[in-house]
Amino acid sequence: MSQSPAFVLNVLETPEDPEGSQEPSPYDESEVHDSFHQLIQEQSRWVAEEGLELQQRQPETGALGASGSDHETMLGPEGAPVYSMATLRILASMPSRTIGRSRGAIISQYYSRTVKLRRRAGRPQLRDMGRSARPSLRLYDLELDSAVLEEEEKRGLLVKELEGLTAAQRDHMLRGMPLSLAEKRCLREESRPPRGKHRAQRHRGLLSCCDQLRDSCVLASHNLGLALLSGLQALMPWHYALKRIGGRFGSSVLSYFLFLKTLLAFNTLLLLPLLAFIVGVQAAFPPAPTGPVPTFTGLELLTGGGYFTHSVMYYGYYSNATLNQPCASPLDGSQCTPEAGSLPYSMPLAYLFTLGAAFFITCITLVYSMSRSFGESYRVGSTSGVHAITVFCSWDYKVTQRWATRLQHDNIRTQLKELLAEWQSRQHRRSACGQLRRVAVLGLVWLLCLGTTLGCTLAVYTFSELMIKSPVSAEREAVLLLLPLVVCLLNLGGPYLFRILAALERHDSPVLEVYVAICRNLILKMVTLGILCYHWLGRRVGTLKDQCWENFVGQELYRLMVMDFIFTLLDTLLGELVWRLFSEKQLKRKGKPEFDIAGNVLELIYGQTLTWLGVLFSPLLPAMQIIKLLLLFYIKKASLMANCQAPRRPWKASHMSTVFISLLCFPSFLGTAVFLCYAVWQVKPSSTCGPFRTLDTMYEAGKVWVRRLEKAGPRVSWLPWIHRYLVEDTFPIYLVSALLLAVIYLNIQVVKGQRKVICLLKEQISNEGEDKIFLINKLQRVYERKERSRAGRTEEAVTPPALLTDGWDAQ
Repeated sequence: MSQSPAFVLNVLETPEDPEGSQEPSPYDESEVHDSFHQLIQEQSRWVAEEGLELQQRQPETGALGASGSDHETMLGPEGAPVYSMATLRILASMPSRTIGRSRGAIISQYYSRTVKLRRRAGRPQLRDMGRSARPSLRLYDLELDSAVLEEEEKRGLLVKELEGLTAAQRDHMLRGMPLSLAEKRCLREESRPPRGKHRAQRHRGLLSCCDQLRDSCVLASHNLGLALLSGLQALMPWHYALKRIGGRFGSSVLSYFLFLKTLLAFNTLLLLPLLAFIVGVQAAFPPAPTGPVPTFTGLELLTGGGYFTHSVMYYGYYSNATLNQPCASPLDGSQCTPEAGSLPYSMPLAYLFTLGAAFFITCITLVYSMSRSFGESYRVGSTSGVHAITVFCSWDYKVTQRWATRLQHDNIRTQLKELLAEWQSRQHRRSACGQLRRVAVLGLVWLLCLGTTLGCTLAVYTFSELMIKSPVSAEREAVLLLLPLVVCLLNLGGPYLFRILAALERHDSPVLEVYVAICRNLILKMVTLGILCYHWLGRRVGTLKDQCWENFVGQELYRLMVMDFIFTLLDTLLGELVWRLFSEKQLKRKGKPEFDIAGNVLELIYGQTLTWLGVLFSPLLPAMQIIKLLLLFYIKKASLMANCQAPRRPWKASHMSTVFISLLCFPSFLGTAVFLCYAVWQVKPSSTCGPFRTLDTMYEAGKVWVRRLEKAGPRVSWLPWIHRYLVEDTFPIYLVSALLLAVIYLNIQVVKGQRKVICLLKEQISNEGEDKIFLINKLQRVYERKERSRAGRTEEAVTPPALLTDGWDAQ
């Protein structure tokens, strides 16, 4: 490592007073930061001008002899260096310690703002006065400072300028000042006009009836808006409850409810175009009934059949004609064609394009949310002093209510627990034998978990084949609940078995334990859904040739959603409430069960996957998912507050939301997109129902529309060209994919470059700090030499000549 350069500090004892010298202003950043040596000299002259004497320090007996060197700095009681008063004054006057701390500088700044606001040129400008050096409040007493009079003068000018403003402008200006509430209150009282002026203004002209009516209407509308806003915030399930959950249970449990809120937004975004362009249009132009509509019995809420089959709930209800002009049903069963000249709002095109656009918007929103979550979780160049920031910078001093302060206190305490637990987990290390034993246990547990997943998959496949071999009539629709019942039982029992096996692993990090549980549950649920997708598109399509197989798939997904919600409620009731009562009454335990983050999050991902799989066959499934998520939020929140406790081992879920969004994107949404693309491009639609009943594939509806556009005329000839060269041709798709990969690669390289630059800047900041410490030590040594030389001259002057003669005689 290179040696630090030697600095020579020439500190003058009696500097001359240069005429016209001014203190460096904190606004002249370039001049202030030019030279540390120049700063020391200027401050030394300023100290000499005021007649400040250096503080005399008498070292203890033997201290000088023990040190034996002039280059050591005295240490305080805690090992911190103790500098002289002159050094402390110079340090306090440095720009980094003075900017933004002086009340006088703040008043000067806002006085200038009010002058600019009023645009008055008659006032004396502040630049004609002496500049404020912004001394540190820790070392200066404002009452003894010579700048107090100047500050009072600026304060008076600011009050006069505030008096000239309107009430709204004055309140806005005071609200933005970085002063204490007491200072703002004093300024508001001083700048408020006297009451006599208001009374005189009132007596000059009474308000007319129109003005009074207008003011009352404005006030009433303002109060109504505030009431509606507060009511809307009260209806939001994430307004106040999320703060309570985060403060009491930590960020790990809070991540589940934040993820639930994200799913609510996704389903709302998916439902709106479906209601506007498919469900609403078909409800406004209902098709003619093909047979008697069954009555509502109540069993449809579980099975999804019966009355719901003849409604906008399922695919088979939607027609295959234009809906703005009536059309007679053809006798041969061919496609109904409207008369010439009608407005071509084709239901097949609306169904196909609306679903495609809705999924594309969902994909874009999902990718954006994932990238934003990555940016928040894995920040480039994040600071390491999180503990100090949490301790000294987390409190919000605007909080005044008792419940809010208690909530913020709990939140900060939980954050500190999580940070300390994360720091302790990094300090723990295992031996070589312990690591080998751990690897063996992990391998055994993973084999058992994969075997359990394989057994559940075989059970679902066997039962689905059994259901195909034994067809169910319309009168026995309740039997159709057996397959969803078996699937939900396996999805409920598998995670409990995984949890029992995970107790053998004894992970050191709770974060790793949750991630492993999520991975195992995800494998189980995704493999089960894969078997069901094969059962629907590979087996059911062949057995239901003369029936509407799309309605059957939609009903199956509806039943799975209903049974999944019922089993989630039973899990909440039995796994949390009953277990808490049993442990308190029978086992005499005071501890409550912990909230299962992995299992509950995977239930949300599983339910959302079912919604995306069924939106093609049941356009109203997102509405059901929204109702389900709202009910789950309130039920889980109530159960969490009453039956669960905070994690015994606190841990910080810094990347948990990112992991949840990533799992929702890649296994869930990507698998759903593959399933729906296969259904649209490869599977033949039913010939008896739905908007694609006479086509070979659903995608063929787009080709039919393009052929019609080619015959419509040259004005719309560009649409068939786009379809032929940009949709059917695969080269543009490959080109766009290559460009996307190139952009991703460039972004990755940019992020790497930013990380390198940030590391270099951190190293430079560290070196700057070491340089400042070196200069401060040099300055302190100069002052110590001066003090010792002055003390020596004083002792020589005080000692009588007779004592000196006696000393020489003794020698």
